[in-house]
Amino acid sequence: MSPTRITVAFDSSTANLLEKISKEDGLSQSEVMRRALRFYSENRVLENVETRKKVYTYMDLLLNGEHVILDVDHWLLFLKLVESCPSAEKFWEEHRDVARSHREQLKAKVLTAEELLTRLEACNFFRVTKNSNEDFTLVLGSELPKTFVRLFLEEYFAGMGVKAEIKENLAKLRVAIKL
Repeated sequence: MSPTRITVAFDSSTANLLEKISKEDGLSQSEVMRRALRFYSENRVLENVETRKKVYTYMDLLLNGEHVILDVDHWLLFLKLVESCPSAEKFWEEHRDVARSHREQLKAKVLTAEELLTRLEACNFFRVTKNSNEDFTLVLGSELPKTFVRLFLEEYFAGMGVKAEIKENLAKLRVAIKL
């Protein structure tokens, strides 16, 4: 079967990009376009800005090897264990230390309280409902992670210089940022 020929008009920057990729990869321009179309077809979901942000967050979290993917049931089992552990207070103090350390590590990436909540939402700690620019509801999948999330947020916000009121409900946290 003979290939279908098409004509495409490029602006100069796109034409230069095609030429650059073709030379760098040692491929014909036709092959670059075929691959680009296949890649586009497979990744069209990334056109959605929110999806793209989540994917980049996942890549940021996972590619450097500092985070793990953990089944929610395992996560809840660990939290149950912590609650029943005689040295639970030591765990919570070390958890606060980790939150402060995360703040130092992420101070150039996470600049606002909302950015922090969005990043933690991508980790599946909770779902965020934005009630206003300063008011958020965090819907937890269970009551168990409430203390874990609250303590982390308190320490992180303090490191950012953000004053926040965090109120606990049964399986939710209400976060009000004080300006």
